[in-house]
Amino acid sequence: MTAVTERLSSALADRYQIERRLGEGGMATVYLAEDLKHKRKVALKVLKPDLAAVLGAERFVQEITTTAQLQHPHILPLFDSGTADGFLFYVMPYIEGETLRNKLDRETQLSIDESVRIATEVADALDYAHRNGVIHRDIKPENILLHDGRPMVADFGIALAVSAAAGGRMTETGLSLGTPHYMSPEQATAEKDLSARSDIYSLASVLYEMLTGNPPHTGASAQQIIMKIVTEEAAPVTTVRKSVPPNVVAAVAKALEKLPADRFDSAASFATALRTSSFTTARAPGVSSAAPRRARWQMLAMLAALLVVSLVAAWGWFRSVPRERYRLGVAFAPDQRLQRVPTRRFAISPDGRRLAYVGPGVGGSARALWVRKLDEMEARPLPGTDLPRAVFFSPDGESLGFIDGEPGNLRIVSIGGGPIRTVTTGVNPWGGSWGPDGWLYFTMAAGRLSRVRVTGGAIDTIVAPDSAEFVVGVEYDWPEVLPNGKGLVFQIWRSSIGNTDIGVASLKTREVRVLTQGVYARYLPAGYLLYVTFDGALWARPFDQDRMEFTGDPVALESAIRLETFAGVAQFDVSHTGHLVYQSGGAGGDDQVVRVDRAGNVSAIDPDWRGGFQNVALSPNGSLLAVSAVSTDGAHIWVKELDTGPTRLLTFEGTGNNRPTWTADGREVIYFGDAQTLWRVRADGGAVPTRIETDVLTWEAQVSRDGQWLVLRAGGTGTGTRDIHAIRPGVDSTSRLIVGSPADEYAPALSPDGRWLAYVSNETGREEVYVRPFPDAARAKYSVTVQGGTEPRWSPHGRELFVRNARGEMVVYPVRPSADAFAVERAEVLFDASTFLSDNYHHSYDVAPDGHFIMISPAEVTGGDLVLVVNWIDELRERVGR
Repeated sequence: MTAVTERLSSALADRYQIERRLGEGGMATVYLAEDLKHKRKVALKVLKPDLAAVLGAERFVQEITTTAQLQHPHILPLFDSGTADGFLFYVMPYIEGETLRNKLDRETQLSIDESVRIATEVADALDYAHRNGVIHRDIKPENILLHDGRPMVADFGIALAVSAAAGGRMTETGLSLGTPHYMSPEQATAEKDLSARSDIYSLASVLYEMLTGNPPHTGASAQQIIMKIVTEEAAPVTTVRKSVPPNVVAAVAKALEKLPADRFDSAASFATALRTSSFTTARAPGVSSAAPRRARWQMLAMLAALLVVSLVAAWGWFRSVPRERYRLGVAFAPDQRLQRVPTRRFAISPDGRRLAYVGPGVGGSARALWVRKLDEMEARPLPGTDLPRAVFFSPDGESLGFIDGEPGNLRIVSIGGGPIRTVTTGVNPWGGSWGPDGWLYFTMAAGRLSRVRVTGGAIDTIVAPDSAEFVVGVEYDWPEVLPNGKGLVFQIWRSSIGNTDIGVASLKTREVRVLTQGVYARYLPAGYLLYVTFDGALWARPFDQDRMEFTGDPVALESAIRLETFAGVAQFDVSHTGHLVYQSGGAGGDDQVVRVDRAGNVSAIDPDWRGGFQNVALSPNGSLLAVSAVSTDGAHIWVKELDTGPTRLLTFEGTGNNRPTWTADGREVIYFGDAQTLWRVRADGGAVPTRIETDVLTWEAQVSRDGQWLVLRAGGTGTGTRDIHAIRPGVDSTSRLIVGSPADEYAPALSPDGRWLAYVSNETGREEVYVRPFPDAARAKYSVTVQGGTEPRWSPHGRELFVRNARGEMVVYPVRPSADAFAVERAEVLFDASTFLSDNYHHSYDVAPDGHFIMISPAEVTGGDLVLVVNWIDELRERVGR
């Protein structure tokens, strides 16, 4: 429970017991509470603090009491209202069910009979309220609750109470009463005196959406929608749905007339027209007649009012938001904390008002997407977004794209929550971008930049490294679509984060060019390319998106931006309005290597030893630890004497030295170097590394306990798939294919007795762990996991196999190997390993001779780790110039 919720609970403790937060709207945050006196569940709605400050408690309570008199079967009654410890609140029944918005988000269009029934029942409620002198002012799908299919209108009169209580100071709240899609023309132009016919227009807009799937007027911004409401006729519903009866078409058209006098005179008349099959209008719906002079003058007056409102709103915005820059720490509640994932973990909306991030799981999941308005202290999760990575916003800021699963699934979810839609599968987690052209851009196997329509369909490959480039580790990752839709900028990865460039590709010619050295880039529509270099510095440079080239010199603006060395992503984002958000840390990193027991208890091996650790490997006797660590000069191999003994640097050349393993005698370390080469070096540092010549390109290796076999993950021919090979050093010079298929096989792990090979394959479309006899792997095949698993490791005695499951948990499988067969027993979950660094298959943990796990513990992502720079664009312009 957050501090705000605790304070509210304390203030209302004698009347209501708050159980949980249900959500929020434009004016209030909603909680589920227990009415202690009446022993019933209620919806407790608390006005936003800035709104409450402008309204004042006494005036709000006075105005809201007028709505408490409404009693109707389709009106959600007002139980209570008041003030407590500075909070303004009102209480309504808690209805089990869903809102009409939830239903429309799920079904898009409703049946004609159901649509008309809901509209007529809401019209009956409106007619009753209107006859009692109350106008709703905010009819929209979100305010229509469905209880066993029966509509209940919520927040009746609340908008009026807020408006009346605020008086002429409504603009100070920064809120606009009414939702643009459902506003009447007179409401959109800020007329003070609204009649019942305004609610009729809004209800007709809701019915229009129930029938067609969209409101009568849509647009990219609230201003566009309002202008269409004022100036454009709504298309007849039959342009989308020809089966709608003529009387319904005519009734909707009449209710959507621009002039209030041309609409129905009451909500009851509207309902009657919807029920009467013979109802018609004097002119065909949607066909304009010559407007009389009075109507033309009224329309001009409305347009003039709209212009005045827009100018006043703009003046108020610039007057109320100073252009001074603010540098703030973004704090998260303990139960809403930003989670460590090795890809892009947060994004800021284009308008700079919301932050989406990977946070704690809900409903049993390990992680979930969360959305937080930056002017609020609390965030809310998006249920169903299990194990998300690489989150990004849609151009309008109303939806999120993200990648989850293995192999990656590209999904979309509304920031308001609701159904999650899978667009395509089989993508890599190396970034996504939502283009203005309705395409989603992402990376697939073999480093290919691809795209797919937001609605799904065939995948279009845009650019890809050629086969020769890919086999030496070149990939195209982290695309960013330019706003003009002509091209995209992206990362050109060459084996490691220490060797990357920023590239650009034309969507017309598919030509690729290198722009500059750098790790990760984002484009700012003001005309700048922002990119982070390997030292963690954030640079800005004027960039012409039409010519796709720089037009000025680079300037360094920030330092120590956090880099994720495995994924090659810099943890920063910038809104179109010029607000910068980033996580500090640089490339050096301050992770720790820790010892973890089977219960999940953690202790640091050496509290003073920190770095940007990637992979770990214990020597056979457990006394030495080899690690790869990233610093400003690339990834290198170190050896440490456990626990607090000295460390030794073993590699001095190259930038991509990682995935260490040990020789059987524990005297040498074998590791993976630049361009898919294999090297060996003495663990005491007494000699320079020497290359191990193989006839295949090598990605990772393991030496058998007896030293007779060198098992390799090798291959790569431009298809993105690798297989498992083996060599007998000193006996054969040619590698032997052990496990090969059109799928990707990796993470080879030999049992201590050398008879069984565990590995991972994505042959089913999901990463799963298998075991085969070694070296005669074709003789048998045993499935270990069935719902996802990676990183198999054997226990020292060989009777247990450890695996990370798809949820990031450490799981142990007791096994019964024999000379001729292999049996897997029921798995046991040991602990949640998702908080420990994992790149899924490259030596991110090892098992010690005493059965403990050696793992990498990332530096804790605390609430203050994010930095928000408001109006950062002004600093950028001053420093870079335009």
